[in-house]
Amino acid sequence: MNNIGIVTAMRIEGRCITNRYLPLGEIINIGDNTSICLCGIGEDSARKAAEELQARGANSLISFGVAGAISPKLRAGDLVLPESIYNECPLPVSLAWRNRIQKNLPSHIRVIGGTLATSKKILTSMTEKQEFEKITGACAVDLESGAVAEVAKNSDIPFLAIRAISDPIEFSPPLALLSSINPDGSAKIIKIIALLLKQSITLNTLLRLAKEVRSARTTLSTVVLHAGIELGIK
Repeated sequence: MNNIGIVTAMRIEGRCITNRYLPLGEIINIGDNTSICLCGIGEDSARKAAEELQARGANSLISFGVAGAISPKLRAGDLVLPESIYNECPLPVSLAWRNRIQKNLPSHIRVIGGTLATSKKILTSMTEKQEFEKITGACAVDLESGAVAEVAKNSDIPFLAIRAISDPIEFSPPLALLSSINPDGSAKIIKIIALLLKQSITLNTLLRLAKEVRSARTTLSTVVLHAGIELGIK
């Protein structure tokens, strides 16, 4: 029996899968054979969640959420279904599983293959993204997929990453904004207001960021709607 464990870092990502409240760091059953863990942002949290899901019986793992483009060809809302993961070394993806997901998607979803890389930190400038692309050869970057892929490889179980682009290469979350984000990706409103008042960030930047994230979430929700059977939630 295929028991699927889904790792997602942020609350806005988890809501694309289920309307249930997901306590941070807890494993929640969302189907007969599917569990999800809202792990919080970062590699260490993702690894812990993947290991716990595997220990609880998951025999396949998914990393689900948003990613940043490090290729200029990608735009917000594009879907990255990578064929490999880079986290200091190449890590495998279940290509058969990946291809089944893609076959279930509507034609208007732009699907990108290639490599998804994991970074130790959020990349907050075009220069950082360009340098990371040169090092990794990847088209997109996130913070969690590498850790989940490592757990899957070490356990010899299938792995899949489903990542929608939330920021193109020329637009990144401002460095000043990072201190205003909770571990689950939710905003610390008072701190954001303070940053706006200090002009450390602009309203236009926040509005664009919100728009790009909405595009990514729409794509993720479409994946769940059309290919949810492959995620074990239909």
